[in-house]
Amino acid sequence: MKTLILGGIRSGKSAAAERTLAGVPAVTYVATGPGPELDDDWAHRVHAHRERRPAHWSTVESVDLPAVFADLTRPALVDGLGTWLTVHLDRLQAWDAPREDWEPAALTLIDDLATAVCDCAHDLVIVSDEVGLTLVPEHRSARVFADLLGLTNQRVADACDAVQLVVAGQVLTVKAP
Repeated sequence: MKTLILGGIRSGKSAAAERTLAGVPAVTYVATGPGPELDDDWAHRVHAHRERRPAHWSTVESVDLPAVFADLTRPALVDGLGTWLTVHLDRLQAWDAPREDWEPAALTLIDDLATAVCDCAHDLVIVSDEVGLTLVPEHRSARVFADLLGLTNQRVADACDAVQLVVAGQVLTVKAP
């Protein structure tokens, strides 16, 4: 079973994802964001996530999700696609460069991710930010991020059996198995 859990900032999406796998004896938690060294606010978020996870879960920190999925030996929770995309857009220097310089590579990364989700032999719960519920951002970097994360979410949702949207801590079913 592959489940995509979407939500806004502080919507409760990560906690909902963790509850989905709470009864599973062994889970790999895949952290795609920077470590606590980024800044104090981020360190607080990382600490809160670590404290909430069961001690028997293992953690992998990586943005190479196709490789992680290929090596899995048990169910995994991926948190999340927004930070995964940000790291890749940073690497591609997409924030200021013309689209033709980085967009083909970004689209390939998204295609490879969706394929890896389909091909994964284990249950996955994938967390992502929902960016499609607001105005079109004023700044180019925010538009690039929103456009590509929206596309990423669509491709991953197509590859998943279930999709949930978390609003104010409440889980809404978007796609059921």
